[in-house]
Amino acid sequence: MSFQAYLDTIEKKTGLTPRQLIALAEERGFGPRTTAGPILQWAREEYDLGRGHGMALVHVITKGPQISEKHVGSGGTHADASSTLWLDGAATNPDR
Repeated sequence: MSFQAYLDTIEKKTGLTPRQLIALAEERGFGPRTTAGPILQWAREEYDLGRGHGMALVHVITKGPQISEKHVGSGGTHADASSTLWLDGAATNPDR
């Protein structure tokens, strides 16, 4: 599953766009210096997200929407169409 697919699935499950979840995480004090553990616990307790989906959320909370070029167009299961993840909801994604 690609990073973007993880984020799209999180949106379907929670009803919140990745950008909205990032804002909620920031309200809790989570940001670039936060380790994965507290974010994963929050994602599991508040939204019933498993580790894979939680780690995608950890990435955008701590590193922003940029992902490594090695994931772009690789054809593998984790391949993404772009090195910039779409955070404003699947319905508004111009790549869809």
